[in-house]
This record gives sequence, C-alpha cells and structure tokens, in this order.
Amino acid sequence: MGQHKLLFSIVLLLLSLKSWAGDTLATHQNLWDKLYTVVKRFSQIDTAYIEPQRYNYALMLQNTNTYEMYRISNRLHQTVQLSPRMGWRVGPYFGWRWIFLGYTIDVTHLKGDNKRKEFDLSLYSNQLGIDLFYRTTGDDYHIQRFTAATASNIDFAPLHGLNYDGLEANIRGFNLYYITNHKKFSYPAAFSQSTRQIRSTGSPILGVGYTHHRLSMDWKTLRDVVTAHLGHKPEFEDLAMNSFAGTVKYDNYAVMGGYGYNWVFARDWLFGASLSASLAYLHTISEEEKQQGASANIFRINKFTVDGIARLGLVYNNAKWFAGASAVFHTYNYHEKEFSTNSVFGSVNFYVGFNFGKKK
Repeated sequence: MGQHKLLFSIVLLLLSLKSWAGDTLATHQNLWDKLYTVVKRFSQIDTAYIEPQRYNYALMLQNTNTYEMYRISNRLHQTVQLSPRMGWRVGPYFGWRWIFLGYTIDVTHLKGDNKRKEFDLSLYSNQLGIDLFYRTTGDDYHIQRFTAATASNIDFAPLHGLNYDGLEANIRGFNLYYITNHKKFSYPAAFSQSTRQIRSTGSPILGVGYTHHRLSMDWKTLRDVVTAHLGHKPEFEDLAMNSFAGTVKYDNYAVMGGYGYNWVFARDWLFGASLSASLAYLHTISEEEKQQGASANIFRINKFTVDGIARLGLVYNNAKWFAGASAVFHTYNYHEKEFSTNSVFGSVNFYVGFNFGKKK
C-alpha cells in the first residue's frame, strides 16, 4: 500500500512538473512572440515606396575623408580659424542585414606620426537610427584665417597656412533619432544600402543627443607664431594677456528636429538629404568656472545654443551592386564671455560594393 502511495505521489509530481514546464515554455514563447512583434514593427515598410533587401550579406570598399574646423575667439574678439590636414582613409566593410561594420586605415599618417584617433559607427533602421562617435585631434593644425578687432589695419594674410600645434580637442557622444514616416521613407536606402527607395518621399525626423567636449587652446603659442611672422606689436600682447588659458570641458544635451527627403531621379538612382537643428543645453566644466564656485553651475539662459547635423547621399543600387557617396557634418557652438568656439566636423565617403547570399 505504501508503494502504491509513493508511486501515486511520483506521478502527481511528474504531472505537476510537466504542467509547470508547459506554462513556463508558453510564457517564454509569448515573451519571444511579443519581442519579435516589436522588432518586426521597426522594419515594416510600404513596398510601393521601399523595396526590402533581397540578400543577407554585403561586401564594400570605402574611402573616408574626414574634415574638422575650429573657429575660436577671446574676449577682445581676436579670432583664429584652424583646420588640420584632411584625413584620407580606406578599408573594407562587411554588412549583415542592416548592420555594416568595417575598418579603415589612415593613409595620410601611415607612419603613426599623428595623435589623431577616430571612431564612427552609424546604425540605420527604417524607424530608428543611432550615431556613435569619438574623436581626438592630432597636432597638424594650420591657420586658415586670423582676425582681430583691435588690429583691423594689419594684414594677416602671411599667417594663412602656417602650422600651429597649440590646440587639443576631444569629442565623444551619440545621436538617437526617430523617423516618423518610416513605412515610406528609408534612411538606410541613402546611407547603408540595406533597402532601396523606389518612389520619392520625405519624413520629419526627431531625436536626442549627447556630446562631451574637451578643448585646450594655447594662446601664448599662437601669439609667438603671429609675432614671428608679423613682428612685435602691442595688439599681439593682448592676444595672450586677455585670452582664456587652460582647458574647457562641457557636456551638450540636445533635442533635435528636422526633415529628410529621398529623391528617386532615375531608375536605380537616389539622392537623399536631411537637415536637423538641435536646441542644446551646455553644462560647462572649466577651470575658470571652478574658481567661481557653485555659482558656475546655476541655470543660465546663455547656456542654450543651436547646433546642427546635415547628411547627403548619392547612390546607385540595382539590388545586386551598389556604389555612391555620402557626407555627414556636425556643427557645435559654445559661447561664454571669455571664450567662444564654433566647430564643424564630418566625413565624406565614397564606396562600391555588392550583395550576396540571397534570402530564401
């Protein structure tokens, strides 16, 4: 009798475990189904406007040309515009579905004679996109332009093109954006070739972004360069005495809005463009503000600024082979009484590639 009770208990336990396992698997299946449904919504398209990717994989060779410009002013409105030599990079990329990863070699600095470091990653889906970036400048800046309100009678043309190694800049951050008309408008068609736009259309673009900036400007070195080529003048002494010396660090928190448009102007050809403006709040961390104490971190209206992002793309894509060019440029502004800067950085890409591994 005891054995029968034991056997009966074991059967009940097994039935309970089976029921629990079934409920657990059903719960997990429901979770996966819901997750799949959410992910699938990100790729929902109107096939009258967008042709989905027919292949699983892609190989591409890309040339990337990077550009930077800093326009820096002090309290006396003495302004210098600096740019490094344009970087020229080339390398292979591999794509899976809508993700492209690759590595490019800086051909302009093969000997490793420059401190410049760059990392850019952009992921585009029809509904969402993200940009991740990190840049540290090198030491190959040259003077593009110099002006001084206190010395308007002086010809500064001899300074143009001169080397200047007194600027160090670092920027890192991300942009996250949402395409409202994502069923008809395809960002990937213009910038990652994971879909094809077959009818012209546009879409509003909304987003948020964060960047951390670190900039150090050596005005005394700049004064030495100026006086070495233009001679010693009283106005140039002010260049070092009345300029912010040290390092400025600030965080940029932004909300953005803009519009993108894809123009299908011929069979298999596409021109895409988008422009977004952002309202950004700046939180400054500078040596000067640290000396001011707690008052430096108060909420001030002059800590708001307007920045922008522009994207252009020209693509030929016949579904199997593709080639084209794209450009992405970011602008940032920082203004305080002692120090202000306007900066632009971006890249221009040329590429050619093909898709393979046709979907079943």
